[in-house]
Amino acid sequence: MLKYPCLVLDHDDTVVQTMKTLSYPFFCLELDQFRPGATMSLDDYILQCHHLGFADMCRKCFGFTDEELKLEHKQWMDYIMTQIPDPFPGIDRIIHRQKEEGGILCVVSHSHSDNILRDYDAHFGVRPDAVYGWERPPHQCKPNPWPLKDIMANYGLKPEEILVVDDMKLACMMAKPLGIQVAFANWDDMGVPELSAEMESLCDFAFKTTEELEKFLFE
Repeated sequence: MLKYPCLVLDHDDTVVQTMKTLSYPFFCLELDQFRPGATMSLDDYILQCHHLGFADMCRKCFGFTDEELKLEHKQWMDYIMTQIPDPFPGIDRIIHRQKEEGGILCVVSHSHSDNILRDYDAHFGVRPDAVYGWERPPHQCKPNPWPLKDIMANYGLKPEEILVVDDMKLACMMAKPLGIQVAFANWDDMGVPELSAEMESLCDFAFKTTEELEKFLFE
């Protein structure tokens, strides 16, 4: 019997590696386009995305307008369509075991559903049962609890039957009001102790490797 009949996975920097190799370098290019001369270090980028989310970080730190964010998003979508990020070692075993043992696998992410499904097809050969991506209306995106409410309604699940696995605190903002537990995916060492300490205090569990999470879930 599965410890959690339903796993809800984040995508970027939980399942696939994007922050250091794709999203931050691309953001620096975009920042140079929209705000020439402005800069942000990788550590600050990670922290502000953690605290605010990407769009609000752009608004509050650099005064991006809605039109600029729409253009930035279009350029990001064009870019990411040509890039397939590598998965974290061992995450494939968790995905396959959850599915093979009869569990439900969902994704709630700020990535676009098309990219998420492409990555699952490329790396895992299986697809999630449901994907809640960034293309949805704002009230249906993390940190709004709506995706988890929809998952519970669609699959007849109780809060204790779900585990959210994520690397950012927006997951806690989404899950905690519903009494759903959150596991901190800490296997991508961001090198920002402040972030790790906050996540460990906010989340119900913290795992430094995918192997630790796999053992917790299935053994």
